Amino acid sequence: MPARTSFLIPFAVCCVGVALFSVMDAAMKGLSLAIGLYNALLWRAVTGTLLGLGLMLLTRQRWPDPAVLRLHMLRGSVVALMAGLFFWALMRMPLAEAIALSFIAPLIALYLAALLLGETIGRQAIGASVLGLVGVGVILSGRLQGHYDRDALLGALAVLLSAVLFAWNLILQRQQAQRASPIEVAFFQHLVMLGVFAIGAPFYARLPAPSAIPLILLAAVLAFTSLAALAWAYARAEAQRLIPVEYSAFLWAAVVGWLAFGERLTLTTVAGAALIIVACLITARGKRAAIAHVEPGTA
Repeated sequence: MPARTSFLIPFAVCCVGVALFSVMDAAMKGLSLAIGLYNALLWRAVTGTLLGLGLMLLTRQRWPDPAVLRLHMLRGSVVALMAGLFFWALMRMPLAEAIALSFIAPLIALYLAALLLGETIGRQAIGASVLGLVGVGVILSGRLQGHYDRDALLGALAVLLSAVLFAWNLILQRQQAQRASPIEVAFFQHLVMLGVFAIGAPFYARLPAPSAIPLILLAAVLAFTSLAALAWAYARAEAQRLIPVEYSAFLWAAVVGWLAFGERLTLTTVAGAALIIVACLITARGKRAAIAHVEPGTA
């Protein structure tokens, strides 16, 4: 198969995965507002785990070796905390704005890679990081103008904390995609997240109302499918070639946020997102970094 053709398939799968994740973020926002954040995360994890178990048995997936299992457990735990912060933020701010702020994660990942993997950070990457921080400042400035919205500002800070965790997740995801099948990756992520959320079940778990069940099923299917699609794509194409596709999540979020929640896109959000995206692309061009999915809604 020609190189161009062999890349187009992972490219197309990545496009679909990003679009599905953006719709899933909107579904989780609606679900969190309807039944509460904890129960939205818990019941989506239950549904995703059952779906994954069925597919694991149907496709006769092998049980991972101890090293891969430890990787699954570490990444699932990181993603559980990351998802809690991100979806808590989505309840308090527009979808597109939250996703724009989350794009800072690949830049944070550069410094985590230097800390954890001993990689060297070049001047170009440092300059790009500064540009990305300017973009974050532009977005936050929109929250400090006119009417002061405390909840939305706290939501923005939660997204940034989530992005720090996701930067660690970026380092883990590439390793995971190369050592496990997409179905295995998606199943164990949901299983570990379920284990984390189940700790609070005796105190906070509530059976969802019948009207919320379709939204739970939709969120779980979208999360599982998009996660598997991205794992499949990143295992077959260089991360740096797929990075530009990831930023289409901002456009999907703007459209879905407007249609589902009536959210308006502000000039500061667009400008800040543009600066962060340019910074990430500069970094990707200057270094063949293993940067994976860039939006923390990938939980």
